[in-house]
Amino acid sequence: MKKTILILGIATAFIFSSCEPNNNTTAPDSYIATFNSRIDTVRDFAADTAIIAFGAAGPQYAGKYSFYSLENDSMVPRLDSNTTKWDIAFSGTIILVNNTISGPGNGGGFVYSGLYNSLTGVPKDSVIKTDVSVPNNCAIPWGSGNGWYNYSGQTYLVNPIPGRVLVIRTASGKYAKVEIMNYYIGGVTPDASETLNEKVAKQRYYTFRYSLSN
Repeated sequence: MKKTILILGIATAFIFSSCEPNNNTTAPDSYIATFNSRIDTVRDFAADTAIIAFGAAGPQYAGKYSFYSLENDSMVPRLDSNTTKWDIAFSGTIILVNNTISGPGNGGGFVYSGLYNSLTGVPKDSVIKTDVSVPNNCAIPWGSGNGWYNYSGQTYLVNPIPGRVLVIRTASGKYAKVEIMNYYIGGVTPDASETLNEKVAKQRYYTFRYSLSN
């Protein structure tokens, strides 16, 4: 996947942020960096929601990415997708970082197993990965059970895995911890009894929270 692919487009996003006070502490020797206490929450961030066709395998999407700057707490236009202005990008359940094949930045990441509030810093022995190929070899693993989510073939629902936190190195080299809280509009997962069309119409709207490093 070439960098130019990322400029295909971006869906409309609705963003709400809530903050807690900053906590500027020095990183202990065991950490690359520590996270501050401020938490920003992003709601209903649309990630390739436009259905272009329905096939035998279900809905087909355009494969467009939505770009976000964690450092600036803002959506980034698709025209800036080949710059260092964004830190994380979403298309369906695929998540990219700004580095190597995905962008010109110094981004990277990995999935941490543990509670969001318990993760106070990036351990020095962390293996920071980059996107090698999309979608099967990304810094944030794609696929049910491989990274941040599970998908049920019986209910057709995507649910975040409890205790999975994304550690993202931003395009400029800072760090952020990111927790995906929900995948559906309004931050509410559809009931299993809803129709497939109803579930499809509500999916690909991310709610996530994050904290930057000091």
